[in-house]
Amino acid sequence: KHDSGAADLERVTDYAEEKEIQSSNLETAMSVIGDRRSREQKAKQEREEKELAKVTIKKEDLELIMNEMEISRAAAERSLREHMGNVVEALITLTN
Repeated sequence: KHDSGAADLERVTDYAEEKEIQSSNLETAMSVIGDRRSREQKAKQEREEKELAKVTIKKEDLELIMNEMEISRAAAERSLREHMGNVVEALITLTN
């Protein structure tokens, strides 16, 4: 009776066939995934840029950050917009 269990196990394992993954299919799948990720990332970044552009900032806050931190106008503006126009939070982040 014990041999019949081994025979059953032998039959089950015979049905499992190993298949090779073709490298061309794998490369195609990886490129599709990479393209999708890059499109999603680009769309997310564009949404973030639009949201940041909506934030109003004060000219004097911008100049303060540029002068105190000695950074470009673009970097100062970006920092201010990321902190919703809060000059203190922007300066704290820039000093850390």
